[in-house]
Amino acid sequence: MDALYTGLSSIIAPLLHSVLVRGVILGAAVLIITRLLHAVLYAVLRHTARRRRSSTMELFVERTRKPTNRLALSIGLWASIDLLGLTPPTTEVVRHALILIMISLITSLAVTCIRAVAHLLVRQFDVSARDNLQARKVYTQVRVFEQIATVTVIIIAIASGLMTFDGIQQIGASILASAGIAGLVLGVAAQKSLANVIAGIMIAITQPIRLDDAVIIEGEWGRIEEITLTYVVVRIWDKRRLVVPITYFVDQPFQNWTRTSSDILGTVTLHLDYRMPVDELRRCQSEILSESDLWDGQVDVIQVTETTPTTMVVRCLVSAVDSPSAWDLRVLVRERLIGFLQREYPDYLPRTRIEASITERPAPRPQGVPE
Repeated sequence: MDALYTGLSSIIAPLLHSVLVRGVILGAAVLIITRLLHAVLYAVLRHTARRRRSSTMELFVERTRKPTNRLALSIGLWASIDLLGLTPPTTEVVRHALILIMISLITSLAVTCIRAVAHLLVRQFDVSARDNLQARKVYTQVRVFEQIATVTVIIIAIASGLMTFDGIQQIGASILASAGIAGLVLGVAAQKSLANVIAGIMIAITQPIRLDDAVIIEGEWGRIEEITLTYVVVRIWDKRRLVVPITYFVDQPFQNWTRTSSDILGTVTLHLDYRMPVDELRRCQSEILSESDLWDGQVDVIQVTETTPTTMVVRCLVSAVDSPSAWDLRVLVRERLIGFLQREYPDYLPRTRIEASITERPAPRPQGVPE
């Protein structure tokens, strides 16, 4: 028995003096301890959130669980690095690497918290609703400020990481100062890289555009699909995507059909003969609108807006709750009115009149008859 103990001791003792084996044992011990403590802490937090019926607390507990688990492990390894018995230079290198890892994990945790706050702010608003003006306002502001906060956190993390290296602390301090001092940001706003950030802040505050706005840009009709700090994505009606620099909406004119409300007027223009009774056309349009779910019940107008030498110009005005419905309603009214004219008043469609003047000629004189 003593021989077996002596043999095992002779095998285990060298292994315990091995740095690799000590590192594996220490890592496993730190992993088990941090996992256990983390699990207990989050079990308590989850139970508290459910007992208080706090959806906000539940959201933060769920979203921060994984980042904090990794952060706790890295802190545990950093705190126990001296137990490995490494040489001082090696210990400093490993400790420095763990500090960089902790900075990245803290940055990830901060970004997760920013996104959680943004989700909390917008989850009570429904952008898919028909009357979604307030929802689009909040979504636009939250998304832009979320991106600004995320970029700021990443810049601070990069600066903090640089400041851990000897000799380049001044670079990290410069980046940190340029990101944190509002006066410097405003002072160099003329630079193109920061002009986009300033434009994003201006759009978030003044809101010339919002998410899901119907706009006309460069002759293209579409909806605002995405707003970032550098560009805006417009979803064109035919499923194409128009990518526009965000500074365009500060410097260039454009049309916003849903700036104050989502409802919009649609127009249909007809060229008809002068003999066409306009009241019959009004009656037909009213019947078309009353049968359509696209009409919001607000505007039903027909007016003769212009005359030409051959026709009169009739403008039909209809209203809908949003621009896609207005487009479909315009198409429906145009098709149905043309069908009505073809059935009931085919002779009153535009036509070209030609008047021929016939001049009588004297009959030819028979031959041999004197004048």
